[in-house]
Amino acid sequence: MTGPAVPPRANPMPHDRQSDSGLKRVLGNLAHLLGGKAAAGLMSLVYLVIVARTLGARDYGELVLVNGYAIFIGSLVAFSGFHGVVRYGALAMEAGDPVRLARIVRFMALVEGVFGLLALAIAVIAIPFVGPRLGWSPEAMRIAIPYSLAVFGGVRATPQGLLQIAGRFDLVGLHQAVSPSIRLIGTLIVWATGGGLDAFLIVWLLSSIAEGGAMWLLGLVAWRKLASGQRLIGPWRGLMRDGQGFGRFILVTNFDITLRELAPNLAPLTIGWMLGPVAAGLFSLTQRATALLQQPAILLSQASYAVLADLVAKRKLVQLRSTVWRSAALAGTIASPIVLAFWLAGDRLLPLVGGKTFQGGVAIVTLVAGARLAALIASPITAGLTALGRPQRSMMVTLATNLALYPLLPVLIWWLGLHGAGLHALIQNVIATAMLILFFARDARDPATPRRTA
Repeated sequence: MTGPAVPPRANPMPHDRQSDSGLKRVLGNLAHLLGGKAAAGLMSLVYLVIVARTLGARDYGELVLVNGYAIFIGSLVAFSGFHGVVRYGALAMEAGDPVRLARIVRFMALVEGVFGLLALAIAVIAIPFVGPRLGWSPEAMRIAIPYSLAVFGGVRATPQGLLQIAGRFDLVGLHQAVSPSIRLIGTLIVWATGGGLDAFLIVWLLSSIAEGGAMWLLGLVAWRKLASGQRLIGPWRGLMRDGQGFGRFILVTNFDITLRELAPNLAPLTIGWMLGPVAAGLFSLTQRATALLQQPAILLSQASYAVLADLVAKRKLVQLRSTVWRSAALAGTIASPIVLAFWLAGDRLLPLVGGKTFQGGVAIVTLVAGARLAALIASPITAGLTALGRPQRSMMVTLATNLALYPLLPVLIWWLGLHGAGLHALIQNVIATAMLILFFARDARDPATPRRTA
């Protein structure tokens, strides 16, 4: 006896066309983001050259350390609900449940705000102990306390996630230009009036606050589209006990983001602690000069995550795997010639951008650029694991590379000086990328595909 006939799927999409569709959606989102980032990158280059040449290596290093301190405390303490909003918000929209989406957004906005205030308090309290060890001048110490408000520049994950669910990558791309625009205008004013370090710090503070505020305003556009008829202020309780794993997911993903950002944000402070503001300024300028590779990594992760989360919600694992692998391969192919260009221009790059007080070399530039390349390749793979509901994989990788390998940083700095910091970044990112590839290859298997046995 045979069972009832199973009707064939109508007009199934061929595998290659499915793969092309997923990759095209990622590239379409990335195009919106890169549009805003291209303008932001040009503005950033202009103000970076002016600031570095005006302040010189030491004062620029102090600017980097004060700003880096606020960013570090914010990333360490603040809570990011980005992945929770995107994953569970996408599931709520797929189920046609805007009420649940509104509850998720309200809850994550409240959590972000509370942890942002906590980060501000910790930043202010720790300044008298940290500032002198980082070589801050009395001028920098005075402004560091109000500058702690810059932690709120990073309190914007909830509206960013909402914009991604709504597919408004054009607005996310537009937001990329907010901070650079304010920094460029402020830098030109300070430069024209003969201002110094304190004036530039005020400009950086204003840009950070505007960056956070602008994202929340843009998020209202997505709110009106997705949560039509829902009030901004309303019910938010119960999500942690709904049996869908929301609480565990947001805790794991936030911990993962915190760990992932820990070492990069701690590295400049470690350099400043051991080698002083001049070395911190040199390393920061190297990072900024190679940001041509860093920013696409961040944007590619943002552009791909919403697409991959949608594919997982629709159970299209074959298309998911193909989209992730092809995105990673495309990223590496595009970025490799850029790393070669950095190697060829290494000795001349830092003095060209920052002036004669910035004397680096081809080694530090090439090492940092190589680390950026590995991180760029890993971005869509990390997004794929998170979309699969396996954020713990990325967390394990981050634990192994950011925390376990961090003690190697001061050792390499002591041994090789500033070049040790570049070598450490390269080692971290290469190991992390290799581990992520292995995890995704295993976790993204189709359940119908039998595993090989020994």
